[in-house]
Amino acid sequence: MFRVMGALLISLVICIFGMPWLIKWLRKRGIGQFIREDGPRAHLAKRGTPTMGGILIIISALIGFMLMSVKPQAGTGFALAFVLLGCGLLGFADDYTKLRYSRSLGIKARTKIFWQLVISIALAYLATQQFGVSTKLYFFRTDSFSIELGPFYYLLVFLMIIGTTNAVNLTDGLDGLASGTGALVMTAYILIAFTQFRNHQFLYHHVRAALDIAIFSGAVMGSCIGFLWWNAPPAQIFMGDTGSMALGGALAAVAILSKTELLLLILGGLFALEALSVMIQVAVFKMTRKRVFRMAPLHHHFELKGWSEETTLIRFWIVAGFMVGIGFIFFYINYVGRI
Repeated sequence: MFRVMGALLISLVICIFGMPWLIKWLRKRGIGQFIREDGPRAHLAKRGTPTMGGILIIISALIGFMLMSVKPQAGTGFALAFVLLGCGLLGFADDYTKLRYSRSLGIKARTKIFWQLVISIALAYLATQQFGVSTKLYFFRTDSFSIELGPFYYLLVFLMIIGTTNAVNLTDGLDGLASGTGALVMTAYILIAFTQFRNHQFLYHHVRAALDIAIFSGAVMGSCIGFLWWNAPPAQIFMGDTGSMALGGALAAVAILSKTELLLLILGGLFALEALSVMIQVAVFKMTRKRVFRMAPLHHHFELKGWSEETTLIRFWIVAGFMVGIGFIFFYINYVGRI
């Protein structure tokens, strides 16, 4: 467990103490957030706040993980680092496009989907062909409650990569919401992966390198907390798509390699609700020309109803913590029932 704590503390310290330097560097170059005119009016005051803080989230998480990992350049550890960096670079390209052309939209949707597809194919190939990860979708931790997906496993990985990266990106519209929620979910995955590591021989034989998954989760958790120190309201820096897509990719990779693909829907329930609110809003508006919510994603709806940003943030954190708790209970009940 000392490796997990070491990765957490290293990434936390790097992110907390390195962020003021990054904020200063971004301000000197005028790299600030573009705010939509049709959003909550209170958000317009945030225009120009330094963005792309996700750069340090990625760097600190990678350093913490590689210093504490058992085999950082091989096996599952390589796949985790690859997805974190790959999704982060895609988010960086999106941020750079927004800043260069001073608009709220970044790279084209089809371009983003193409690179998400490339990352997901690479992850699925590494997982199944190189690291021996099963292509079964587990409802519980035994073969009796599983479905063999075969080649359709690649589709599952793609849906998870595109789903989590977009869900976290949509959630990142309120100071501290995405980073705080990400830290909560990664806390659960530290416990889940470490449990799998301790019981690998007789219970979690289908999970590979669970200790590296726990260490990686600790590193990402530490970087999220370190970033939250500066991102809490009023935020001094935003993570941008660089950070949100990296965090979303990391969540998907951890769920895939720990064989908890379905559990992520519960653990990351707040992310799922935010994404679902956008899908409902778009679908209903196209069919009826009416809106279900005052504005999507969901946190903007409550802001426009009169909730302050701090109230919305704290209540959404409560929901996120509740979902993480329910998700871990599901895992724990299954674990206890199999000992």
